[in-house]
Amino acid sequence: MDVFEKIKLFSLNMPFENADDDQTFLGDLGRTEALNKLKERFPVTHARLPNGKTIPLLKTMQTSVCERDCNYCCFRSGRDTPRASLTPDELASAVVRLSIARIAQGVFLSSGITGGGIRTQDRIIATAEILRKKYHYPHYIHLKIMPGAEKDQIFKAMQLADRVSINLEGPNETCLFRLAPHKVFYAELLEPLRLIEEIRQEYPAHLAWKNAWPSSCTQFVVGAAGESDLDLLGTTVNIYSKYHIRRAYFSKFSPVINTPFENLPPLNAWRQHRLYQAFYLLRDYKFDLEEMPFSGQGNLDLQKDPKLAWAENHLLENPVEINTAEYQQLIKIPGIGPVTARKILNLVIHDKIRDITTLTKLGGSALRASRFILLDGHQPVYQPALFNETS
Repeated sequence: MDVFEKIKLFSLNMPFENADDDQTFLGDLGRTEALNKLKERFPVTHARLPNGKTIPLLKTMQTSVCERDCNYCCFRSGRDTPRASLTPDELASAVVRLSIARIAQGVFLSSGITGGGIRTQDRIIATAEILRKKYHYPHYIHLKIMPGAEKDQIFKAMQLADRVSINLEGPNETCLFRLAPHKVFYAELLEPLRLIEEIRQEYPAHLAWKNAWPSSCTQFVVGAAGESDLDLLGTTVNIYSKYHIRRAYFSKFSPVINTPFENLPPLNAWRQHRLYQAFYLLRDYKFDLEEMPFSGQGNLDLQKDPKLAWAENHLLENPVEINTAEYQQLIKIPGIGPVTARKILNLVIHDKIRDITTLTKLGGSALRASRFILLDGHQPVYQPALFNETS
């Protein structure tokens, strides 16, 4: 099995889209025919970077061999599935060849755990070092931090990467135990997140790649451990505040055959969607966790986005006067985001908004906002039938 077949083997368990066609390659794969064959074998995912740019991203692993027995994972120890491993040199060379071919312009590097988290982290770091120092690889690198990684390893990874992450998987010890019985929530997973932030505070940014410390993030498995949305978002808010993660990912559970969770139902995709909507409200719209419209069981309404649900509970009886509102009031109105809110504030310095169509011209949604606002003391006309939303 060659290096590309091994990477493709890892990739079979990740969601992908095909890369755009290109006719450039290197060396023994320089011919158009060879390149097209490689692309047929090698789908990548189109990922949005922290700066908003979208790139074809290679999502791969150092090894699919794993000594951990996470109950949901296709690579869990003891499961009968094809395995493969790559040396740091093999993997770095493959990443560069794919980059020159413009098949992948960045890499997300994770790994199964073999020989412990510390040894596994060393191999991940070695791959990144070869990329940066031997091949002078200029593109995006996202490195996974392994459970139990030491501070000096995290420091080295942060010197090489554009982003680092460690998956908490569950929002607390109890949920993690159901998902991954042999992982330790605080010592193995939460502590590395703390160390990432500690390094940012202790060391000058010029020691890092591009003179800036990488952003950090985490991921949760949703729908397999009995966790509530309040559990997930409460932990997210806590680590966002303490450790300044850029974002949290909510991975919807899908059952994998020949695992302990193979008979559990897959997560309703709307739950994942609502969690992301709520996270952005908390991060970008400065909602408080207490403002989230949770049910008595601590979950969000699957039929209605949380911003709309909040507004129906709070603004129908107390609509916001657009012409005198502050920024924080404006961004809580459905149909108005941060950009539109700033445009409104700039406009009302010189004039009043009296026509609902002005809101549309500023980039907002007049239909979504109409029920919750006043224009110069008057509520704009709207058609109730247009507000029967189910998403």
